[in-house]
Amino acid sequence: MTFNATRRELLVGAGLLATTAAFPALAQDKPKLRFSAVFSEQDIRADMMKMFADAIKDDFVFEGYYGGNLFKQGTELVALQRGNLEMGNIAPQDISKQIPAWSIVTAAYLFRDAAHLKTFFAGDLGAEMKKMTEDQLGVRVLGPTYFGARQIGLKPDKKITTPADMAGIKLRMPGGDAWQFLGAALGANPVAMAYAEVYTGLQTGAIDGQDNPLPNVENMKFYEVMSQIVLTSHLVGFDLLTVSKKVWDDMGADKQAKFQAAADAAIEFSTQKHLAREKELVELFKGKGLKLYEPDIAAFRKYAQEKYLSSDLAKDWPAGMVDKINAL
Repeated sequence: MTFNATRRELLVGAGLLATTAAFPALAQDKPKLRFSAVFSEQDIRADMMKMFADAIKDDFVFEGYYGGNLFKQGTELVALQRGNLEMGNIAPQDISKQIPAWSIVTAAYLFRDAAHLKTFFAGDLGAEMKKMTEDQLGVRVLGPTYFGARQIGLKPDKKITTPADMAGIKLRMPGGDAWQFLGAALGANPVAMAYAEVYTGLQTGAIDGQDNPLPNVENMKFYEVMSQIVLTSHLVGFDLLTVSKKVWDDMGADKQAKFQAAADAAIEFSTQKHLAREKELVELFKGKGLKLYEPDIAAFRKYAQEKYLSSDLAKDWPAGMVDKINAL
């Protein structure tokens, strides 16, 4: 049998083979998503992100960085804006530094619980706030990552009943005006300190206490250097799962829908895990010898709300939004 082919035919055939061989490699060239968070890899929210990563693996290569190993606490938002990061777990207080209206969602005793928080962000009021971040910061908010109601943990064995009892207490708060104001709204003397330094700060007496949800207290072993937890429940603790708006816009409608659905499912998983864990931890910490009790919550709420409403922070809040949130 004889095979005859012209030089042109051979070149065309070789070109087709090369194109066919290269196509699978191009098809597998998925966009990379670097995610940064201050929480540890042992945190429930790390499991949330692993669940999310699995759901989007057909479309993206996910790289998770935890414990502030890629970007330190408070710097993730700027990294997103500069294009140095694709996804981040961002504190609403960090957003409020650039958009003062966002300080409303950082106020003490605004949200009642995790369900109230979810309802807000899923509705028109939440959409209004999220649009601000897209338009002004170039960041898309996928949803609130609940991590528990914030409670006051103290090293000194001093009974706390009202905000007056917090006078002189050096209470660690993250940096930023919104966080520092929150500490003052609890009657304490707020001290800015990085999350990773809190354990040593309590141990050495550089601070008297910290405010965090109970799962965080367990993860970071703060209970080892505290004598009591005052169950003030002053703030429904949450951060925001975010993605660069450029990354979001480049997806197209179909991938956006899948991406948002994956985020919603992972966030709900994490929320339910945190709620269950909070109940368990009250008994666990009592078993470790810590005192846990509720102060006069009404007194704390009244003191905090008066502080906020008479402050410069409130002047930046969207008109009537507090009443609308209360009515949800």
